[in-house]
Amino acid sequence: MNQRKSDKSVRIGVVQMRCSDDVAENTDKAVRMTEQAIERGADVVCLPELFRSRYFCQTEDAKFFDLAEPIPGPTTARFAAIAKSSGVTVIVSLFERRAAGLYHNTVAVVDGAQGYVGMYRKMHIPDDPRYYEKFYFTPGDLGFRAWDTRYGRIG
Repeated sequence: MNQRKSDKSVRIGVVQMRCSDDVAENTDKAVRMTEQAIERGADVVCLPELFRSRYFCQTEDAKFFDLAEPIPGPTTARFAAIAKSSGVTVIVSLFERRAAGLYHNTVAVVDGAQGYVGMYRKMHIPDDPRYYEKFYFTPGDLGFRAWDTRYGRIG
């Protein structure tokens, strides 16, 4: 396990990436960029909103529900493994499939040895021209939460 420095400073890595229509390609790219941020000293890495695909909410098309996954699930497990091996915290934004017909725009928090520690479901869902998020997402029902991580309380 990579030993991280123990002073009071925390280095935040923010991943910015262009997404394609290929979910696996986007996920692999996010993994590589997360690892690069860690190599550069990031303690906490934040991924882009809904990074596994292009922003699909500009149209109302039921095919995009196939992009959703459970949380915890395969993507949180993949980033939890990275967090564990490097001792970092990763903020993972996903299209959550909670149950049939129930979907959320969700952030999962994974932290070093703890693994998956919790999630926040976006509560304010816009419905404006070219932002049809209400077609895809149910407003969150977990409230505003925060989690204790190795690098402090994150919410």
